[in-house]
Amino acid sequence: MPDLSTYIDLIKQGNVVAFPTETVYGLGADAWNPTAIQKIFSIKGRPSDNPLIVHVSEEEQVHEFSDQIPDSAHVLIEEFWPGPLSLVLPKKPEVLDAVTAGLDTVAIRMPDHDIALEFISETGPLVAPSANKSGRPSPTKAEHVKADFGDDFPVIDGKATKVGLESTVLDLTGDQPEILRPGSISRKQIEDVLGFTVHESFFAHMERPKSPGQKYSHYKPKAEVRWLEVLEKTDDPECLYLLLSSDVYDSVNIIDFNNDLDRLARQIYDRFRQADIEGYSAVAIENFQDMDHPIIPALLNRVQKAIG
Repeated sequence: MPDLSTYIDLIKQGNVVAFPTETVYGLGADAWNPTAIQKIFSIKGRPSDNPLIVHVSEEEQVHEFSDQIPDSAHVLIEEFWPGPLSLVLPKKPEVLDAVTAGLDTVAIRMPDHDIALEFISETGPLVAPSANKSGRPSPTKAEHVKADFGDDFPVIDGKATKVGLESTVLDLTGDQPEILRPGSISRKQIEDVLGFTVHESFFAHMERPKSPGQKYSHYKPKAEVRWLEVLEKTDDPECLYLLLSSDVYDSVNIIDFNNDLDRLARQIYDRFRQADIEGYSAVAIENFQDMDHPIIPALLNRVQKAIG
């Protein structure tokens, strides 16, 4: 565990600190400090109508932000927290509009990362969007944060994240639960716990998004992201190929994931950034839609957003 004292002090002084979670690195600020929260929007270049997710270190902190917590939320918290599931709940009136983009709902999660939990236990709840310039690939390593914000930016180094994709966002404020953003916790997993149907509405709130990742372009490198065409040759030296199973060996621009979609999820943002660093003009990804894996909806969502 790194020494967190300096970073805790920075948060308490109203500053912004990047820290690791199991999904991606977050850009943390005190969830009750409007000046600190505004720094996040300025640093990221984030649109003000894009809501933030509150990160907590214990379930009791949820009650600071919502006093209308349905039984389904308690069931999901028991099963999936700490973990990559954000719950959208009715907010208390005192929750800052800067956190919720003026909505009457607030998204909350408890990250599954020892450093994050220790950090938040000392600072109190933090808002923490991904620690990257808006629109860029999310950071899964500390060096990704510094690449976007500079070597002097305060970031707690927790090594590479273990999931690599942002959390599943589940709205519990309607008649039926809705997944607003897919993540590594799948619709089926949620339905198995709740015992009833969960809807998906990734694009249903485009004009006034209830979740990050709905309205704006996200996850894009400078290189063009596209799907690998059927029977396409992988011989373009200007292209970085992300393949699921390849017979090509010892090629610097071909990454073979050996049908491991979890590994692809962990590395996809890193590979997007690699493409830019190494000067590739394109990233071609072998299609995985016909495979059977719970991470596919989340991966597909991120690739489609990166394609634009």
